[in-house]
Amino acid sequence: MRLLDDPEPPLQINIVPMIDVMFALLTFFIMSTLFLTRSEGLPVNLPKAASSQQQSSTPITVTLDQKGQLSLNRKSIAINDLAEAVHQLIGPNQEDLVIINADEQVTHGQVIAVMDRLRQVQGAKLAIATQKP
Repeated sequence: MRLLDDPEPPLQINIVPMIDVMFALLTFFIMSTLFLTRSEGLPVNLPKAASSQQQSSTPITVTLDQKGQLSLNRKSIAINDLAEAVHQLIGPNQEDLVIINADEQVTHGQVIAVMDRLRQVQGAKLAIATQKP
């Protein structure tokens, strides 16, 4: 039995569980946004060009990294096999855009050699990836 003179204990709202839930939600949203970014090629330092234009997305990306290693859609490939592999990706009687991601440290001759191989593929339209300054 409680006497009427006894003071009531002060009411408290425990916010620690709510803070835990908010941090869990924040972590979920941060992690999910990291997976929303789409990478079309391997990471290279693209040269800058003020007149560059955004192109529609394409599944065919040829990457020439800083060391001169060649990749087709993120898979390493020899330059001698490049034309045949791109031809298989495009298919007969079709046209598709092939984007060349060449690191700015790669020599001009290496880029020209890749472009020469790609120009031999029927239906391949070439574009060079750049970034705005």
